[in-house]
Amino acid sequence: METFRVHILAADKNFYEGACVSLTVPTSDGEQGILACHSDMIAAIRPGMLRFQIPDGPVQLAAVSSGMVKVGGNDVLVLVDSVERPEEIDAARAQREADEAREAMLQQKSRQEYQLAQASLARAMNRLRVKAREIR
Repeated sequence: METFRVHILAADKNFYEGACVSLTVPTSDGEQGILACHSDMIAAIRPGMLRFQIPDGPVQLAAVSSGMVKVGGNDVLVLVDSVERPEEIDAARAQREADEAREAMLQQKSRQEYQLAQASLARAMNRLRVKAREIR
């Protein structure tokens, strides 16, 4: 299996750096799969589920927020605001955040507040989806 180097960085932590066999990131154009020797690219990451496989290991999941991915020279850089493994996600807290965001969206506030509530809802729902995948 050919590998490439990946750097997954969040605003507050270095999530993973090392060899990778495959990487799937949620982009604004849909899920983008990356393998060794992928063509150079830059894409926007949307909140969703990131999947990556290290050599001789299982596929690992993470909930990511918005950010960007840059592929160049068999080296991949993933920069996101936040990234969490399923076991790090508190499902009850994520559900509360989703409920609060839904309530804020119903309160007919300014367009900016509505968009912030939408973003909070998307992040909470994504975290719940990733957490549910851990249980399977």
